[in-house]
Amino acid sequence: MPKSAIAAGCVDIIAPPAELPGHIRAYITQATKSVEPDAALTGVAQMPQTPPALPADPLLNIFGLLQQRTRHDFSVYKPSTLYRRIHRRMAIHAIDTLAMYEAFMRQNVQEIDLLFKELLIGVTSFFRDAAVWQQLADSTLPELLARRPNEHKLRAWVVGCSTGEEAYSLAMIFAEVVQRLSLNRKYTLQIFATDLNPDAITTARRGVYPTSISADISPERLARFFSAHDSYFRINQDIRDTVLFAQHDVVLDPPFTKLDLLSCRNLMIYFDAVLQRKLLPLFHYSLRSGGVLLLGSSETVGRFKQLFTPIESKLRVYLRQDYASDAVPELLVKSFPPLSRIKKERPMSPPTHAHQFADNLQAAADHLLLQVYAPAAVVVNNAGDIVYISGRTGKYLEPAAGKANWNFHAMVRDGLRAPLMDAMKRAANQSEPVQLHGLRVQGSTSAQLVDVSIQALCEPAALQGMMIIVFRDVAAAVRGRRKGHSALEVSHAAELQQYQDEIRILREKARASREELQSANEELQSTNEELQSTNEELTTSKEEMQSMNEELQAINAELQAKLDDLALAQSDMKNLLNSTDIAILFLDQKLNVRRYTEQASKIINVRESDIGRPLSDLTTSLQYPTLQDDVNETLRTLFFSEKQIPTSDDRWFSVRIMPYRRLDNVIDGAVITFVDITATKQLESKLRQDLSQ
Repeated sequence: MPKSAIAAGCVDIIAPPAELPGHIRAYITQATKSVEPDAALTGVAQMPQTPPALPADPLLNIFGLLQQRTRHDFSVYKPSTLYRRIHRRMAIHAIDTLAMYEAFMRQNVQEIDLLFKELLIGVTSFFRDAAVWQQLADSTLPELLARRPNEHKLRAWVVGCSTGEEAYSLAMIFAEVVQRLSLNRKYTLQIFATDLNPDAITTARRGVYPTSISADISPERLARFFSAHDSYFRINQDIRDTVLFAQHDVVLDPPFTKLDLLSCRNLMIYFDAVLQRKLLPLFHYSLRSGGVLLLGSSETVGRFKQLFTPIESKLRVYLRQDYASDAVPELLVKSFPPLSRIKKERPMSPPTHAHQFADNLQAAADHLLLQVYAPAAVVVNNAGDIVYISGRTGKYLEPAAGKANWNFHAMVRDGLRAPLMDAMKRAANQSEPVQLHGLRVQGSTSAQLVDVSIQALCEPAALQGMMIIVFRDVAAAVRGRRKGHSALEVSHAAELQQYQDEIRILREKARASREELQSANEELQSTNEELQSTNEELTTSKEEMQSMNEELQAINAELQAKLDDLALAQSDMKNLLNSTDIAILFLDQKLNVRRYTEQASKIINVRESDIGRPLSDLTTSLQYPTLQDDVNETLRTLFFSEKQIPTSDDRWFSVRIMPYRRLDNVIDGAVITFVDITATKQLESKLRQDLSQ
């Protein structure tokens, strides 16, 4: 047992039994140095609720060592979680400061691996939070299937799957729902289950769990989805084939996309607020429209309520909403900040607005063009209330006197109200925009001619039922041309039109570039998923081949043992027959020689090479021409025959023919024995001579 624990790598202290009490006493002494003052009174050592002020550089250096070794950045985790676990490792080695622990890690690479395992949280079980799984089975999954076309292959991603219990639980629930709704031919499920811990992924792929899981799984599910063994349960192959396990870092690696369901339960509680705010838009991007998001009991979508609406808020089950926002696309192409950037800035501080724009030059350019050159516009809902304003609208709208009112009809200036109300009614009943030209709006100093475009919005879904109203001033050069103004104004108008055309072309190129980048990103993510799936399948095939090879080796060993037993039995038989000093000849059903004793070769001319030859091909000194006929008769009647036959050299033999019976009582040939009775015949002859005299 101690050797197994040491080999498993889960032992903190290795020492002779006599030294262990001293190590335990030193660990307790070290661990209680940061204990609250009243801990000694209660006799219970408690960790402080908040970590003390720690030097930033040693802590970040420890994160750097972990990142160099494991590629994972722990600086985005909550400090309290990290401190408790780092403090435990320091107590084991009786180290007082982070700087000393950093130096210890640099000298002992194995300690980096042990700290990495210490920081990973792998708490999980089958059907954890039973009410959530009941909600999935009763309504969430059936409603999700109803929103998908027939024969649709659902894609699910379980983030932080640990040893696989949650992924397998989802696969079992899906199988039960499909069977209950009789949808076996219409829908299939592919689950991508990922985790940072390679050891946990290996355990999940094996699908072998201790018998203690019977406390979490009903007997019906155990009987249906598991095969029972002496000391463990193994997940059935059909459920195992539903899940692809892979090592994946949700902070650094590209996400899975086009998902119908995403489960990230009890993982984000260990991340800081900055990382949580980045992951939720990422999950929104990964899910298809109408997809389902599962969070842990202590997790919420926070300020991203426009991305997810609760299906069951108490159980943290959410529905993805279609939502267009300037901030969301930016997060899809921006990686999380590396450790080098965190070192330069204040650890775990939120990024600034300027920093966000710097990461996406194209978004910043689009934003500038819209602010400077885009026409003034407003978006109103079906009640006429303004929900969005773009550009400078002061020429066309002004606040109404009295109580604050954001209704469009109350704010529109004189000269526009009547024609716009009629145009909005017409626009609500058609898909094409309604154009109004040459409307005169009265400004503070003079009148202004304006063209107005009104269009009802059908998409995206967030703007469905609303209207967009765009205002464009009629250029002074155009009005001058209508009144016969100078050629210089016409030139200016043409030049302005040229600039507007160039801006429009630039916008179209920027839009095309953005679409190409997004398409390339999706293709790369799809390729990454395929490679991960292929790697998982190869790993599974390798495990199956190894298992099959072990089975073949076991079968080969059993066959070799049987061959050895058979060879020994043949040797025993040969020695037994030869020791009887009786001539015996064994024939098969076709009267071919099967076996013989050495004494038989002195009567019938037979040798080793004659095995398999017909009896009729052999020569003998016996004066027994009907031998073959007698053998056939014995095989036909199953009665033995016995005759006294002389030889050409004046010897006599008693020839006895019997059927050859196998252990299963099947006749499989004949046995011929030859007993020398020459002496008996000589005595009989002498006796007859004496009697005749």
